[in-house]
Amino acid sequence: MKKKILSILLGTAMVVSLAACGNSGSAKIESAATEAASAAESVAESVEEKAEEVVSEAAEAAESVEEKAEEAVAEVSEGAEDFHIGIVTGSVSQSEDDRRGAEAFQAKYGEDVVKLAIYPDNFTEELETTIQTIVNLSDDPLMKAIIVNQAIPGTTEAFRQIKERRPDIICIAGESHEDLPEIGSAADLVVNNDFVARGYLMIRTAHELGCDTFVHISFPRHLSYETMSRRVAIMKEACNEFGMKFEMETAPDPTTDVGVPGAQAYILEHVPEWIDKYGTNSAYFCTNDAHTEPLLKQLLEYGGYFIEADLPSPLMGYPGALGLDLTEEAGDFSKILAKVESAVVEKGGAGRFGTWAYSYGYTVSAGLAEHARNVILGESELDDIDDISAAYGVFSPGAEWNGSNYTNVDTGVKADNTFLIYQDTYIMGNPGHYMGSTEIEVPEKYFTVK
Repeated sequence: MKKKILSILLGTAMVVSLAACGNSGSAKIESAATEAASAAESVAESVEEKAEEVVSEAAEAAESVEEKAEEAVAEVSEGAEDFHIGIVTGSVSQSEDDRRGAEAFQAKYGEDVVKLAIYPDNFTEELETTIQTIVNLSDDPLMKAIIVNQAIPGTTEAFRQIKERRPDIICIAGESHEDLPEIGSAADLVVNNDFVARGYLMIRTAHELGCDTFVHISFPRHLSYETMSRRVAIMKEACNEFGMKFEMETAPDPTTDVGVPGAQAYILEHVPEWIDKYGTNSAYFCTNDAHTEPLLKQLLEYGGYFIEADLPSPLMGYPGALGLDLTEEAGDFSKILAKVESAVVEKGGAGRFGTWAYSYGYTVSAGLAEHARNVILGESELDDIDDISAAYGVFSPGAEWNGSNYTNVDTGVKADNTFLIYQDTYIMGNPGHYMGSTEIEVPEKYFTVK
């Protein structure tokens, strides 16, 4: 650039010089031409320096842009999750809350990261299909965690097969239907509702609300389960501690010939008799979901207390017993609880009816998946109850969780990978209130009562 400008200016100077030859003022003109040439060279050098500065600044700016672009790409790459999480639940018709929790987790992190599957409704007779449904998720090379809620029969075998082919995948069971020691031998983590602590805490809560009798309603099939038979023994022991009476009533099993209608009709018919027998300061608990709605309906009508359902939720029994349409509130548990609570208060049930503010099934699906993600990212420990509770809390804001390791009642040994967990009990009223159950230390003796 300098040479081009200098050439032009020198050429101009020469023309001026030649044109002045022979004239009397040639010396002056030649001197002026020389000065012009010198000035031209100075200008050219200045222009070149400026041009070099501009080029240099442009290069630096380009380099800066490139560096920032590389940083942005690195940040995106670092933030992108290069792993998948799978959640297996029952169908909406059979386990709606479980499924909705899985969908909530998928909505939070995206369908490209969270993969959902559904086991058969008739899982007891479609065992192979159930196992294959779970195992199929491990075909995904990016799959790093698989959660099954509820962990129905076949989950243990499915986890064993997954571990044989993909030991890197974290296998988590929520609310297992199989014996806890058995599924604990195949799963990396097992989390069930805390039948031990709750057996004690429900009695304690009933006592604090002024109840003098606790009535347990069930049938032989359920009482043959370890979790339920142990809980009965714990409830009896707790009633002794708090000076309360413990009573047991038998109701029809809905899986027998009487079916759900017959079982519900029995509850509707007998609750008024039980209230007459045990008084209005009696609290009631049933082990079967189908019994819950008619029990609530009659307690609201005739008196008595209901601390919480077997698998608590504001959706368990309350909508049917109160005749509520919760279509508009679907998925929003704050609104669901508010509507249920308002109806309970209107029926005169303030201070007598409780629940968990958030559905147990919903929070198990979403909470265990959240915990698995935190573990994969190195932000949580797989077998830390505080980390598990915190993950559950993400999908149940305002509600507290607590729990402990499962203790094998036969050996007295606590399982490192199996936990029992529970949410604080919420008693509906105007206003309603939490009982602070998660802050209460359950006496150690209850963990080995059988």
